[in-house]
Amino acid sequence: MHTQATDKSPTLPRLLTWPLGLLPAPLHSSALSQVLNRLFAPELTDGELDFLDQKVMRIQVEDAHLEYRLTLVNGKIKSAPRDQPEDLSIEGNTYEFLLLATRREDPDTLFFNRRLRLGGSTELGLYVKNFLDSLELESRIGPLLKVMNGATSLIGRFGR
Repeated sequence: MHTQATDKSPTLPRLLTWPLGLLPAPLHSSALSQVLNRLFAPELTDGELDFLDQKVMRIQVEDAHLEYRLTLVNGKIKSAPRDQPEDLSIEGNTYEFLLLATRREDPDTLFFNRRLRLGGSTELGLYVKNFLDSLELESRIGPLLKVMNGATSLIGRFGR
């Protein structure tokens, strides 16, 4: 079911990803959940992420050797336990996730070309995709967006 991304996909050099592997996976998920709770605070308050309630979404960033396991509990994004099976998985390399985050590439194109791979509940995957499509984050992450665009260009140029 899961195939590797096309060989056109740039990847991070192993030297840059090695230190990330020294941290336990639950720590990565916990850190990401804190960031997402701040970033999506208005949407969480409005119940726009309720589709994730008690569901587990696993995000695998293959070239960075990172795995995030997230769920929604009591209206907050939390790190999901490793023994709880995922309802949805999204897998790909850093470059594809940056393309998605910076909106330099359409999510449908990334998924259709299997540069990002979806597993598990198709319905939940559509909810996540539609939620991400509806966000207007530029005003919230202004300077970070510039950094992410720079990183995307750099990886695209040198990460092959």
